[in-house]
This record gives sequence, C-alpha cells and structure tokens, in this order.
Amino acid sequence: MTTIVEARPTATYATPALPKADPCTLIIFGASGDLTRRKLIPALYDLACVGCMSPHFDIVGVGRQELDEEAFRRRLEEAAAQSKDARNFTAEGWRDFAKRITYFRADTGNPKSFPELARHLSEMQAKGASPNLLFYVATPSSVFAEIIQGLGNAGLNRNQKGWTRIVVEKPFGRDLASAQALNRTLVSVFPEESIYRIDHYLGKETVQNILVFRFGNFLFEPVWNRNYIDYVEITAAETLGVEQRGSFYEETGALRDMVANHMLQLLSLTAMEPPLAFDAGSVRSKKVEVLSAIRPMTPEEAAERTVRGEYGPGQIDGKPVPGYRQEPGVAPGSRTETFAAVQFSIDNWRWAGVPFFVRTGKRLSRNLTEIAVHFKRTPQQIFAQEADSDIERNVIAFRIQPNEGITVDFAAKRPGTEMHTANVQLNFRYREAFGTKTPVAYETLLLDAMRGDATLFTRRDEVEAEWRLITPIEDAWAGLPAVKFPNYPAGSNGPEAADMMLARYGWRWRSLDPLA
Repeated sequence: MTTIVEARPTATYATPALPKADPCTLIIFGASGDLTRRKLIPALYDLACVGCMSPHFDIVGVGRQELDEEAFRRRLEEAAAQSKDARNFTAEGWRDFAKRITYFRADTGNPKSFPELARHLSEMQAKGASPNLLFYVATPSSVFAEIIQGLGNAGLNRNQKGWTRIVVEKPFGRDLASAQALNRTLVSVFPEESIYRIDHYLGKETVQNILVFRFGNFLFEPVWNRNYIDYVEITAAETLGVEQRGSFYEETGALRDMVANHMLQLLSLTAMEPPLAFDAGSVRSKKVEVLSAIRPMTPEEAAERTVRGEYGPGQIDGKPVPGYRQEPGVAPGSRTETFAAVQFSIDNWRWAGVPFFVRTGKRLSRNLTEIAVHFKRTPQQIFAQEADSDIERNVIAFRIQPNEGITVDFAAKRPGTEMHTANVQLNFRYREAFGTKTPVAYETLLLDAMRGDATLFTRRDEVEAEWRLITPIEDAWAGLPAVKFPNYPAGSNGPEAADMMLARYGWRWRSLDPLA
C-alpha cells in the first residue's frame, strides 16, 4: 500500500521574469537540420515572445542547401507551429519573429565560404545589427573542426567591437583521443571562456534543483554520504526508437550518446562536494573532482559491471514496432547497443563503497529520466510483526522527465489500533506546485550563452574526464565476446542482465511500469 502526499510551497510566487539577453547575432551552422527545427528555433521564438530578446537580435541560418529566405522561414515556421516547445505560437507572433531570420548558403568544406560569411555579417552590422556574435555549431560532429578552423582563418574569432562566443553540440568526440583533438582545435581558435559545450540536460529545472535540494536544506546534506546511502540509480529510459537517426546511431550507440555526457553529468551533480559559489568556475571544478575520483575500468571490470543491449521487435502502447535492425539506416546484423547499464564507483571519502548504477535505453516500456537515492534500512525492524508491515527503504527521487519534480518515500502508521505501516510518498511537482511553466532546457541554455553565463555548460577538463571513463568500456566491449543481439523486446524494461547487476546485492531497479 502506498499513499501519496502532495508537497506545496509555503508561499505563492508570481512567475519570475526571465532576464534579458545581450544584443547579438546568432549564426547557426546546420540551419536546415533536425536540431535547429525541433529545438533551437522553438526555444528562440519562445524567448522572443516573453520579451527576453533585444531589438538588436538576429538569426543567420547557415546551410548547404539552395534555399531562398522565404522558403527557409516557412520551413522553420512549420516546425515551430508543430513543436510543443513553442508554447506561445501564433501566426502574428511568428511574422514578427521571422523578420529577424536570414539564410546564408555556405559549404563549410570550402574555405572561401567563411570570408564571405564575414562580409555578410559586416554588411548586417552596417545596417544596425549587433556586433556581438554567437556561433552555434549544430552539425554532424565530423565537420566541427572544419567550421572552427574556418571561423579562425576568416578572423571571425576576433571581435574588437563586441564579444564572440561559440556553442558546440554533442557528441563532443567519440573517444578520449578525438575529444582531446577537438578541444585542441577549439582552444587554438577561441579562448576557453568563450566556448560553450552544451548538454541540454543541464538546462532542466530539476537538474539545477539538485544543488538547491542538497546544499540549501540542512535536513538532507548531513546524510548525503556512504554512512546513510546504500546505492544510487540514474535512469534515462525512452519509448522511442532511433526513428530516422539510424545512420547516426550506428556510429554512436547508447554508451556514447547518453552515458558519456548526460548520465555522467547527472552523476557528478548528485555526488559533488559543495561549491564555494553557484558560478561557472566553482560548480564545474567540483564536478571534475567527482569524475576524477572514478577509476577507469579494466576489461575484466567492464565484463562484470556493464551490460549492453539491442531492442528487437515488440509492442509500445499496444502497437507493434520494429526491432533496431529493421530501422531505416541500420545494418541488418548491427552490433550497436541501444541499451547500456554501467556500475560506477567513486573512490573518495564521501562515497567509498556506494555503487552508482546508470541505465539508458531506447524502446523501453516508459519515458522516464530520474535519479533515485536509496538509503539504508533502519538497523532493527521493530514493526515487522505483521507481514504487511514490512517497511521499504527511504528513497529520494529527482524526476527530470516527464513531470519534473522530487519525491521522498518514507514509512507512516496506518489508521487503526494495531501497528500496521504504509509506504508514503511525498510528491513535489514543479508545474502543480508553482502553477507556472518552467522554461524548456534549450531556452535556459541559449539565454545563458547570450548572457555569458557558462555555469550550465561543460568545460574542457569535464569532457575529457568523461571520456577517460567511457573509452576503456568501449575498448573492452570490442574485445569481449559478442552479446547475442537483440536481447530485449521493444516495450520491456531492458535486458535481464541489467537486473542481475543489482540483484547480486539484493537490490532492484525502480520500476519502469507506467502504473507503478
């Protein structure tokens, strides 16, 4: 039996006004791509609707396709109108926003394209556009280096009239060596303080609230350590398959796509020591300390502490769906993992002996991203006289999606004259509690980049520390006997081997059952 108790703030708060962005021109490489249509433009449109943008804000979409400006704007309008992220969409609002958008055709593989782009931006500035430049690289990672070098060769990394910054999307390399090479290219053109490596998970409200929950509440911080916590699990599950991204996923896989960035970022925020202040330098340095305290795995450890899987045909929401090998762009005998589970150990004073389990997968039974902190059981079960009085361990769960919020599981006595207990869940949901919509992650991060706040972006040493942990696992998998794929049906909770990771300790993952 479980009872749910709603948690509400002790005061009523008006929706806070978002800060104003600096005037700037945003140049998006990969402007005709999926990310620009699905995420960037809806987020920018929303920011403009709520008054965050300066009158001197413009967007230059850079792409290879032959498109006139009106065709480009219509394409973006269709995407914004269909997006759940563009929450204030109206035809009139779009007409005003579209005036800020221009299209510049360029082949980034042609060095002549960058001086031409520089002249185009100079002409815009002569007509009143802002001299501040924000470059956003939303292209396949294979062309990151040529874009960065092209900007440097054209002098677009130097700006005597204002500031220049660059945002780089993931995947940031595919192993330690490639990440280091890309970092060397970046810092040879731009200073580190002008580089914004984006991980959209860090823009989510609940992810940011982990720090407030831990360091702003004396009730929780004293027990946030190995003396009180048994284990931590971090889950990122989705019902979607690879859809039209099969060719991309074939080169990436779940470990590189999710664990190498999103999952390790969530782990480091959960485990980090208190920063001196909530600023970019302090927060990011504390995250690096956590990542540096995790030992890279040997092949033998990888065989024991990791699980990989690939989904086969199955059912999602009662409808049949194909297996990964039947998806467009996927090789019929593909060995690419669509599921990964890893047990990490943090070798420092706070966390010695506490396993951190992470799992991520496609075509699972539920869309769910959460961090669950499992506390130790009480030393004596004094209320265990009755079979239904078994008290579950306390769990604090940070729900990142869907329904951002925090839950706390604890025991309470059931009404009556006998000592029967029930497991109670204290449930705090942002939307219901504060009565307001929180900005979507890309809105937060784009606004921060335009304001020069790098706190929620990853630093060079963070990226390389993450790859120092992931690359040995990839290398070990390449040398270990092949797993018989597919090894979990679509619509399930993943491979059985992932359950065994926790079962050997007498533990289990939190349920992915939508009704649980």
